Amino acid sequence: MQVVESKHKEISFSSFSLAKGKELRGDDYLDVKKLDEVVVAVLCDGVGSADEGREAAKRVVTYLINNFKNRIKSWPIKKTLKTFITSINKILYNESLALYEREELLTTLALVVIDNDRLYGANVGDSRIYLKRDDKLILLSLDHSEDNMLFEAIGMKEEINIHYFENNLQKDDTILLCSDGLYNVLDENEIKRLVELGAYNLVKAASKKTNDNLPDDTSAIVIKIEDLAPINRLKKLDLEISESLKKEQIIDGYKLIKPLIQNNRTWLVEKKNQKYIMKFPLIEAKYDETLLDQYIKEAWNALRLKAGFFPKAVIPKKRSFRYYIQEYIDGGNLKEYKKPLHIDDAINLGKTLLNATQYLLKFNLVHADIKPENIIVTKRNDKLIFKIIDFGNITEIYSINTKAGTPSYLAPERFKDSLINESTEIFAIGVTLYEVLTNKLPFGEIEPFSNPTFKYPKEPKKLNPKIPDWLNSVILRAIEINPQKRYKHYSEMLFELTNPDKVKPYFDPTKSLIEKEPAKAYKIAFFVSLIVNFLFLYFLLK
Repeated sequence: MQVVESKHKEISFSSFSLAKGKELRGDDYLDVKKLDEVVVAVLCDGVGSADEGREAAKRVVTYLINNFKNRIKSWPIKKTLKTFITSINKILYNESLALYEREELLTTLALVVIDNDRLYGANVGDSRIYLKRDDKLILLSLDHSEDNMLFEAIGMKEEINIHYFENNLQKDDTILLCSDGLYNVLDENEIKRLVELGAYNLVKAASKKTNDNLPDDTSAIVIKIEDLAPINRLKKLDLEISESLKKEQIIDGYKLIKPLIQNNRTWLVEKKNQKYIMKFPLIEAKYDETLLDQYIKEAWNALRLKAGFFPKAVIPKKRSFRYYIQEYIDGGNLKEYKKPLHIDDAINLGKTLLNATQYLLKFNLVHADIKPENIIVTKRNDKLIFKIIDFGNITEIYSINTKAGTPSYLAPERFKDSLINESTEIFAIGVTLYEVLTNKLPFGEIEPFSNPTFKYPKEPKKLNPKIPDWLNSVILRAIEINPQKRYKHYSEMLFELTNPDKVKPYFDPTKSLIEKEPAKAYKIAFFVSLIVNFLFLYFLLK
């Protein structure tokens, strides 16, 4: 028997399993997990003898859940599911032939993934997936069986036939995953009536109907969509996208003062003598759903990322058009700050950027466009304070987003469509520190759509002698061309910025020893010369 009950803000789920007859343990195995913003539910019904069938069911469920935790997030969910299911199928099939010389590790599979308002599902065999909506019970899975005989199961064949589907979800939808032990006892009308009561009551109703003598193992997972995720509620709001914006225009009490970006969609505004930033979606978002999704995501991230590194943001409940309001910070961006930063200020900037990126990591996000233009500098008690702006490029870590970022700050591997990760973000932080301390870009201005060649840059301390050796090494390690020699994690760079005495010297590997460590080179040369002279004298006197 397995029991799981959980309730989250937008989704609640429960699961329950009973063995057949008087058995204490059955062949079914199930699990449901909330992984970050995604819910994954897996139910397997082991086929064959109890030990091998249950073993197969347990291994498939565990394998799929664990692998989904570490999935490549740039992959579409369909590719992810098919890859993982195909992989565990081959593992069980080959292991069965090796151990039993026949297909013995067999199990059916029902699997769903819920990501925001989207349902992704797959099944192999005769375990089912239902959706209840508006008092209708809809079968989404496909039975791979005929006359109670399975013709598809995990581990049965080297090549598996997977039934895959996708659907949009609505508020109050209910999803059911169940083994054949349930639907062979309860008809669809009974399931439709009882599914709202949760997995426990559904399985117990089947048991009661058979006088607590179930003919087969019976399991169920019930997932209830209590509400749409906030980001989806934002998208579904019936709001117009304003096409005409002009100075002195009043929108919901906000007076438009001047546009801040050339596209005329970000404005400095004023309300009750208080200044704010008002951000509108691009006009093309009226007809392009991808652009609208990008804007909604930007607004949602601006709202939920509540930390001192970022400006505060609100989305007014009563609006005439689509827009969101952001805190106005009295200051300019670092690109406009013409003189090099003081060393202490640059160190604080580095710490701010690393702490901010670590904060984003909690949401599995990266900023993806760190650069001086996206850093506002202001003063508090004669001390420089830095705020990071531009939520438009924020994306999921490990995604492949070739549009995110500015070429001059991208790590070399980003030009080859690599994953965005901590190391690529660290490169952008290193380029930013190099620039604000020297007023130069380490690799020069890189044009969009170019395929640049990276050469080791001039050391920043040669452009600004005030930079201490340890900070020089930190920056060079951050902008290392070879990602294997670069900091891999924010915590590594932050530790060295905080502990200068722990920083090891970092040298350009293309330089000679005399260029990297002249004192050491001269010592070696002296001793080599001394040995040569002794040898010369020895042979001369011999």
